[in-house]
This record gives sequence, C-alpha cells and structure tokens, in this order.
Amino acid sequence: MKPFEPEPLPPSDLELLALMPLIGKANRAIATLEGLFYGIPNPNVLLSPITTQEAVLSSKIEGTQADLEDVLKFEAGEPPSEPSRRDDIHEIMNYRKALRLSEKLLQDRPFCLNTLLKLHDVLMDSVRGHNKARGRFRTIQNWIGKPGSPIEEAAFVPPSPFHLQEHLNRWEAYWHADAPDALVQLALVHAQFEILHPFIDGNGRLGRMIIPLFLYEKKILSRPCFYLSAYFESSRDNYIARLRDLGQPGSWTRWCAFFVEGVAVQAEANTTKARAIQDLYERLKKKVIDLTHSQFAIPLLDFIFERPIFRSSDVTKLAHMPSAPMVANLLGNLRRNGVLHTVREGAGRRPHVLALAELINLCEGKKVF
Repeated sequence: MKPFEPEPLPPSDLELLALMPLIGKANRAIATLEGLFYGIPNPNVLLSPITTQEAVLSSKIEGTQADLEDVLKFEAGEPPSEPSRRDDIHEIMNYRKALRLSEKLLQDRPFCLNTLLKLHDVLMDSVRGHNKARGRFRTIQNWIGKPGSPIEEAAFVPPSPFHLQEHLNRWEAYWHADAPDALVQLALVHAQFEILHPFIDGNGRLGRMIIPLFLYEKKILSRPCFYLSAYFESSRDNYIARLRDLGQPGSWTRWCAFFVEGVAVQAEANTTKARAIQDLYERLKKKVIDLTHSQFAIPLLDFIFERPIFRSSDVTKLAHMPSAPMVANLLGNLRRNGVLHTVREGAGRRPHVLALAELINLCEGKKVF
C-alpha cells in the first residue's frame, strides 16, 4: 500500500447543512455540562475521579487491562493482583499526568506542535514504547495492521515521514482557524490527527487527549474535562470504519455526524456523572460534619474525593491535618459509620487502606466494593 495523502482541512465536500440538527443537540449538551462546571465550588476535587477514569478508559482502548480500582489501590501502596498490570497502571498514570500538564501548558501559551511533543514525552515516559522516539515526531514510515504484519498487509498506511511536517503545520493552522462550528472543526482535527499518526506509538491516546484541550482553548469549556473514550470504546467498530472510510465521497460528512453525535451522548453522560458526584459530595459533607463535629471534616472529605483509596498514614502527612491520634479517631469514626470501606486492615506500623466505596462504585457504574 502507498502512504495516504490527506486532503486539506476543511474538506471541500463537507455538507455542513446536513449536520445542523446534530450540531445543535451537541452544543446544547456541552453548554449544560459547562453550566454544571460553573456550579461546582471545588472542581479540582470533584472532577479528579472523572479524569482518572478517562485515563483508564483511553488506555484500555490500547489494550491495557488495569481498571480504576487497580490504579487507586496502587497509589495507596497496594500491588496489583496480577504483576502484568503494573505496566498498565504506569501507562494510565502517565496519561493522567499528561492531561493535567496540558491544562497548565495552555494557560501559558496557545496550543502548538511543541505542546504535542511535551505531552507525548510525558505519556511515553518509562512505559512500553518509551524507546520509540519519545517526544519526537516520527521519521520513519509506520502502518496500522494486525500485530507483526508487514506493510503489504496493512489496513492503513499514514502519510510519508518526508511530508509529515508539512501536514502537521497545516493541521496546526486549521486548529487555530475560524470555522462555522467548533465541534465540526474538532471532528476534523481529531480525524486528521489519526490520519497523520505523527508518532511511532501513542497516537490513539494523544488523539483522544486533544479533544478536551481543543474545547478548553476555544473557551467552549472552562475546564479541559470532557472525554470521548467511553463513546469510542462502545462504538469501536463504527469508529474505525468511519476513519478508514475517509477519502471516499461523503465520508467526511458521515464521520462528522458520528463524532458530533458522540459529543452529545458523552456530554449528557458526563453531566449525569458529574452531577451525581456533586450530589454525593454534598450529602457526605453534611454526614461527615454531623459525625465528627470537626473543623477538619471538609478538608478530610476533599482529600478522600481526590484519593478515593488511600492509606490512613497519607492523611496524617497532610499539612492541614491534626495530630496522628486525632486523624485515627476521625477515620475510625467514618469507618464505623459506613462512610469508609476497609480495603486492608492495618497491623503494627502498616497503616489501614481505606476506600470511599460510593464514589468508586459511581465512577465505575457498578458495585466494586
């Protein structure tokens, strides 16, 4: 197969009028989500579990097996049930780290290709594929196909590395261009990135990561906290088919319809989940204050929402927490009253490992604890 030659954006045959009903629905759903963000008093706390779950889902599309519980337990010092999942967990943690870095980078300067390189560098740090030109655009021909298959059997061959920089420059220019609708523009930006496949490894995860970055930089969302991995995973066959079809008559309109519909579906799902997390926080805030009658109740609850599985000793290390005996008393109170679930009992110098089961179950959409 010959390397694919991408057409300039926007495609000449894009039928924007046919997309208008879907565009209207998606923009309303995104606006509702943004309104919820403005109503959350402490978004860093309440949206943290959603960010971690996105890191899990996006990595799972690439074949990792670790889930949210595995990551949270690992951060609390618990080794994974299967040693092979340790590498998966590091990939997920890198993804989350890159997501958080992206917000900081965009506060300092507009998105650019250098931003992409920095995110790739973090994403591939010390994990599988770290030796595949980490933090650098590819200089060799890559292809997409069954593992181990030669280029002759490839399902898709991205553009030649000799012309990659030119394509990337045009892609970046279109990112910053004015367009009739930002969501359609984002659909085109995402698809073109997947076509260019500018890195040897990590393209899928970065392609999904740029979705919230685009919405954040375009000021459609006040926080880069909107993720499509769940939609892409649930519609995997359709997602791949729509991308592989690009270049055929009418294909760009079909792709944009699929993508914009996904924005509407996922924005509604994200709104429901974020609202449920906010409701859980407000309910537990009242309960924890009533149970503990402590000035440390809310700081403690904030920490637990950011770290839904944690060691009791992690709390005592916080600068704004009281003495270790007082912390033990607070946590013991919450354990006895069912707010916290015991993952592992402490023994001697080994601390308890505790979990906010309701939050984890909510994020996973199933009973974990």
